[in-house]
Amino acid sequence: MDVFECITTRRSIRKYKEVPVEWDKVGQILEAGRAAPSSGNVQNWKFIVVLDKPLREGLAEASFQQYWMIQAPVHIVIVEEPLKVKRHYGLRGEKLYSIQNCAAAAENMLLTAHSLGLGACWIGAFDEERVRRLLKIVDEARPQAIITVGYADEIPPAPPKFKMDNVAYINQWWGRIKDMDQYLGYTSAVVLRTVDKGKDILRKINKKLRKEK
Repeated sequence: MDVFECITTRRSIRKYKEVPVEWDKVGQILEAGRAAPSSGNVQNWKFIVVLDKPLREGLAEASFQQYWMIQAPVHIVIVEEPLKVKRHYGLRGEKLYSIQNCAAAAENMLLTAHSLGLGACWIGAFDEERVRRLLKIVDEARPQAIITVGYADEIPPAPPKFKMDNVAYINQWWGRIKDMDQYLGYTSAVVLRTVDKGKDILRKINKKLRKEK
């Protein structure tokens, strides 16, 4: 599948089959996270792959009793190292860029898992200190996200999304275009524009033929 199809068909999976995930696929997901962009290319992340069931149970408990997580045979905990970013960008780097970098890695992992025929889910609700203790994370690092990975045992429907007019402006806040879809070149608008252009060409051809007669 192409990138856009991967983005639009990805779903958050919370039911998994009792099927192990091939290690080479786990490796590809980790590579995707490693390839994510980061501020100043500082790469302030570590990825902890959790396979042992007792640890997965502990993560589910620490994630405010989201016990469905245990079904997923692989958990990947994304951990930030904020001081690495703070050295270059100060407080903004520590409080914002560091988190953004880890979020970019998480999205890369989700999309790669989907492209490999796997299901995944991004969990952000958890007790940081419990996760830290469970996985022996050092004090200067902070868990940012848990990605569950496995073979999906559900096909969730597409969630509703806001219209483009509600989320995109042109040039300034509240800057609107009368026909946003056509302006952005959406397929349906492009088709209509092409049809109109085709009709115009046909009219010109018919007019020329009538003159020749």
